[in-house]
Amino acid sequence: GKPWVLPVIRTAEQRVAADANGNHEYLGVGGLPALTSGAQKLIFGADSPAIGEKRVYSIQTISGTGANMVAAVFLKQFKQPADAAVYISKPTWGNHRSILETAGHEVREYRYCNYDTLGLDIAGMLQDLRAAPRGQIILLHACAHNPTGIDPTAEQWQQIADVMRERNHFPLFDCAYQGFATGDVDKDAYAIRLFVSRGFELLVAESFAKNMGLYGERTGCLHVVTGTPELLPPVASQLNRLSRATISTASAYGAKLAGVVLQDPALYAEWLDNMRVMSRRIELMRQGLRDRLRDLGTPGDWDHVTRQIGMFSFTGLTKPQVDELREKHHLYMTDDGRISVAGLNSGNIDYVARAIDAVVRAGH
Repeated sequence: GKPWVLPVIRTAEQRVAADANGNHEYLGVGGLPALTSGAQKLIFGADSPAIGEKRVYSIQTISGTGANMVAAVFLKQFKQPADAAVYISKPTWGNHRSILETAGHEVREYRYCNYDTLGLDIAGMLQDLRAAPRGQIILLHACAHNPTGIDPTAEQWQQIADVMRERNHFPLFDCAYQGFATGDVDKDAYAIRLFVSRGFELLVAESFAKNMGLYGERTGCLHVVTGTPELLPPVASQLNRLSRATISTASAYGAKLAGVVLQDPALYAEWLDNMRVMSRRIELMRQGLRDRLRDLGTPGDWDHVTRQIGMFSFTGLTKPQVDELREKHHLYMTDDGRISVAGLNSGNIDYVARAIDAVVRAGH
């Protein structure tokens, strides 16, 4: 398939190009206000008490990776206790560990995926969070967990928040798929808004690569929620300092496109529709792959393909099976069996299902 440029982004491009006052000057250190204010409302809700109480600051970053890095450096410099480790899910996005260790953090893992059921190991996760020393940093995927596609339920998020409050842990959310995961931006922000409502101070790394298709424009934000309004100015000042030291100023073009979409009610509504189209297509591809594997009688239970959400599916295929898919069938995925569901389409899904069926039968 070919990359899909969202129709709303095409419209935003035309609007930015037609702006007679447009230029190529630097943005301010904090980024483009149209982007950061719109992104803040998107994450926390336009009626968020935290925003109204002036306890939220948002800074533009180099997509989600840059947001994670600024967050990691900030926490290394200012988090107490100073020896707090960062706990990441097992498994997690491959770049998380590298970012955190580059910033000087000790990185530990908490259980997440139940490799027998390919669902959430909620008991193991809660046990590990309870066993961690008080005041640790816990990196959480806000929605569409990467690489597994396994998300906690609302009830499970409540349990996670309970344990983190009990142990005084600090949440660091990574939110790369808001609106893309379920097609509903509010549903995908549930966990973040829950933790804010429970009184947590926290950081949120946000990317517009997937939900706006702005991969190469590197458009993102880092949001911080403080416990009191008085804490916000010094925290914002330090985030600005770190951003200035690492990227000077953020890139302008993608921010202008996203800012136009977030600030214009008609374009915002169109964007929500565009995301529903993307999310629905992923859902249909998941259903199609599961149904074809069922029809082929492929050994195993493939319901996890549709229970998971987002761009990726943790198939449960073993490394030898992945190697065979690559060598014999020219299908490519990560060694842990994660496939990009977005890469499936009506022209290749039958071939993919037959290839998976063949390697599973060969090793069954």
